[in-house]
Amino acid sequence: MSKIPAGELSARLKNFLLRMDAMCPEWETVMIVSKLNIYYFTGTQQSGVLVIRRGKDAVFFVRRSFYRAQHESSFENIVKINSFRDIAAVTGQLGGCVHMEKEFIPLSYFERLNKYFDFKEVASCDTAVSAARAVKTQYELGLMRRAGMLHGKTLHEFVPSIVKEGMSEKELGAEILKYMLDEGHHGIARLAMFNTEMFMGQVCFGENSMYYNTFDGPGGVMGISPAAPFFGSADRKLKKNDLIFIDIGCGIDGYHTDKTQVYAFGTLPDIAYEYHEKCVKILHKTVSLLKPGNIPSQVYETVMADLDDNFLEYFMGSLDERVKFLGHGIGLVIDEYPVIAKGFDLPFEENMVMAVEPKRGIPGTGLVGLENTYVVTPDGGECITDCNDKIITI
Repeated sequence: MSKIPAGELSARLKNFLLRMDAMCPEWETVMIVSKLNIYYFTGTQQSGVLVIRRGKDAVFFVRRSFYRAQHESSFENIVKINSFRDIAAVTGQLGGCVHMEKEFIPLSYFERLNKYFDFKEVASCDTAVSAARAVKTQYELGLMRRAGMLHGKTLHEFVPSIVKEGMSEKELGAEILKYMLDEGHHGIARLAMFNTEMFMGQVCFGENSMYYNTFDGPGGVMGISPAAPFFGSADRKLKKNDLIFIDIGCGIDGYHTDKTQVYAFGTLPDIAYEYHEKCVKILHKTVSLLKPGNIPSQVYETVMADLDDNFLEYFMGSLDERVKFLGHGIGLVIDEYPVIAKGFDLPFEENMVMAVEPKRGIPGTGLVGLENTYVVTPDGGECITDCNDKIITI
C-alpha cells in the first residue's frame, strides 16, 4: 500500500488556499467532512473533520480509524477524537462563519457539529475545492494515464475477443469488470452528483443504450432492475447485427478515466456510421479547443452552433431528456468540475482533465458516438485513453 507523498499533499492544500483567498477573500475557517475531499487533502478516507484555518496549520481530527489514518497518511497533523466536542477543545471558537461543502453535508450532520461552535453563517467552499481538484498534479496525471492505458486495452482488445452471440449485457459487463479488476482497476466508479449511483457504467445492446436515463448523461440502460438501474440487463441477449454500446469508467488508486466504445456485431445501418462520423468531427473540434484560457461555455456554444435541428433531435439524449453538455471534468469522481456547458465561465487551465462525449441516438438501432479522456494542454486536448474513432466490427 503506497502513501501519497507529503509534498504532494502539501502542494494540494497550498493550491486550495490560493483559490480560497481569490474566491472568498474574507474566509477564516474551512471544515472538510466528505471522505473524498478528505482523501484528496490527507491521503486517507477516515471519518472525521479536516479543519483549515487562515494562518494556521491544517489539522485532521479523526474519529475512526485513527490508527488506519496513521498507517495510510503522510499528512502531518492528525488528532484522535471521540466526538465533535474534542475538536472544539483543541481549536476553541472559530468565529462566526465557516466554509463547508454545502453540496455534500447533511443538515443534521452540521447541526450536531455546530453544537460546539455556534457558527452563525455557513458559506460554501465547493467551488474552491472543485477548482483545486480540477487541475491535476503530475502524480495524479500518472495514475490517470495508467487508468487510460487499461481502459483502451479493455475496450479495444479484450471486449472484441470475448463477445459472442446469445450472451447477456450483464454477462458481458461481468467479464469486463473481472478483467479490469485483474489488471489493476480499483473496482468502483464514483460520482459526485447528489443522490446518484453507478456500478462501473453502461453495457448494453441496441436500443437499450437509449433507455430512459436516471442520471445526467446522454445514454441510458435498462439495468439489472428498477432497484439497480445500471450496469446491464440479464434478459437482453446479443443478436446478430446488434449495436453494442459500452460506456464505463476505469480507475487506478482512486483516479478515473471515462471512455465509450461502440461495436457492430455484424453490420449496422448506414445511418449509424454516418452519424458516428459526425460525432467524431464534433469530438475533434471540441478537443482542439481544450486549451488554457478558453472558456468552457464558449466552447460549448461554438461547437453546438454548427449542428442542425435534425441531428440535434437525438443528440446527447432523447427529445426533452437531452443533456446540455459536451464533456465534463474527471478525476477522483467521474463527474468532476468543469463542464463543457453553459454557465461554466472560468477558463480552462493546463492539466485539467476532461472527458468529451458527443453521442447521437438512432431509434431502432441505438446510440452511436464516442468518449475519451483528455488532458488540457497549450496544443489542445491530449488523449490518454488510447483513442479510436471507429465503430469496431466484431
